[in-house]
Amino acid sequence: MSNKFNKVLTAGVGTSTSTIYTTNATTSATVIGINIANTTDADITVSIQLTDENSVTGYVVNSALIPKNQALAVMGGDQKLIMTANNSLKASSSVATSADIIVSSVEIY
Repeated sequence: MSNKFNKVLTAGVGTSTSTIYTTNATTSATVIGINIANTTDADITVSIQLTDENSVTGYVVNSALIPKNQALAVMGGDQKLIMTANNSLKASSSVATSADIIVSSVEIY
């Protein structure tokens, strides 16, 4: 098995749910950081959901408030998220094109 550090940037997340990170059929991952930047001059709320290989969906964070021009570290430090094959993270915001989201992970092949 080999490991690779990875990051995925999704800019302009808005009111439609966007997939921000996915593992494929041969990859597992440990998410070591999720950072969300509010790129607007208004407060927003952001939700992130994990969908597993059985299509079961649950919230990582639900309607987290991010003040204008601020950022939120949803995951990092001692917090980690294990994603197995065919899992995905999806995000949405209360305001159109208002959040830039970076997911940092260690992928295992």
